[in-house]
Amino acid sequence: MISGMLARKIGMSQVFQDDGTMVPVTVLQVGPMTVTQKKSKDRDGYDGVQLGFEEIAERKLNRPTKGHLKGQTSVRILREFRAEDHDAVTVGQKFDHNIFSEGELVSVVGTSKGRGFAGVMKRHGFGGQPASHGHRGKRLPGSIGQCAFPARVFKGRKMGGQYGNTQV
Repeated sequence: MISGMLARKIGMSQVFQDDGTMVPVTVLQVGPMTVTQKKSKDRDGYDGVQLGFEEIAERKLNRPTKGHLKGQTSVRILREFRAEDHDAVTVGQKFDHNIFSEGELVSVVGTSKGRGFAGVMKRHGFGGQPASHGHRGKRLPGSIGQCAFPARVFKGRKMGGQYGNTQV
């Protein structure tokens, strides 16, 4: 069958187990997803399917996507997944949360919140410098290396930079 699904995070909740411990849970909206294209080993080099998620008005699609989805449901997100049993699905077939069984473990991949260019205190949890006693850079990283030797900053040094917006 299909090796992946598409979902949108709705929010967080909590569940209490029998012994009283609280477990945080993530609430996901799974589907409905529509098969928009089938990939075959002969034509494309691999067996797979293209799934569409989150139906939208056709006027919101750009022209290439309109042509690709001609005669099908207009969807916002298109993603491809490998499929072992390529012939079991048909174009236009819909999938939803019913393909999962209760208690089944799933592996989830998503994109974290983007926080832009962040400093070392936010990005790496540095403590910063004292806010008094003559310090001007209380949110700066401090020393990032030695002096004349080795005269460079070693690779892997934790510094400010892009934080978030990564696949987790």
